[in-house]
Amino acid sequence: MKIVVDDLSGPEIASFLDEHVQQMRSLTPLESKHALDLDSLRKPEITFWSASDGAGLVGCGAVKRLDAGHAELKSMRTRPTRQRSGVASRLLGHIIAEAQGMGFTRLSLETGAAAFFLPARRLYEKFGFQYCGPFADYRPDPNSTFMTRAL
Repeated sequence: MKIVVDDLSGPEIASFLDEHVQQMRSLTPLESKHALDLDSLRKPEITFWSASDGAGLVGCGAVKRLDAGHAELKSMRTRPTRQRSGVASRLLGHIIAEAQGMGFTRLSLETGAAAFFLPARRLYEKFGFQYCGPFADYRPDPNSTFMTRAL
């Protein structure tokens, strides 16, 4: 699997991210949806990675700089046909290492609280993320789970 910084200009990643946003909208009330669209992911404070193998794009993820030492994990997604095949673990490990290399000392995330998101929460737990309260501009929300880890 090859993981690279992606400038978000290709049609394959645009389609992949659109599927992600549409799925999140179908699962989460609009007021609780925090998935970023393509334009929002192109901001200078965000670094975005895509993962591919011989079959094409299999996953993606990003970090958003919150301040000099704190970043937020965003847009983690694995192609549905590749879920539970190790793509997310490899991608998350890569992103954590890159965030450390960028000088961040803390990485936090928001994910859904519904049963659908349980595999994601378990993955984050496996990588040392612990449950926490809202951070940055988030507010308490029964549809959201917040997690963080020191780097």
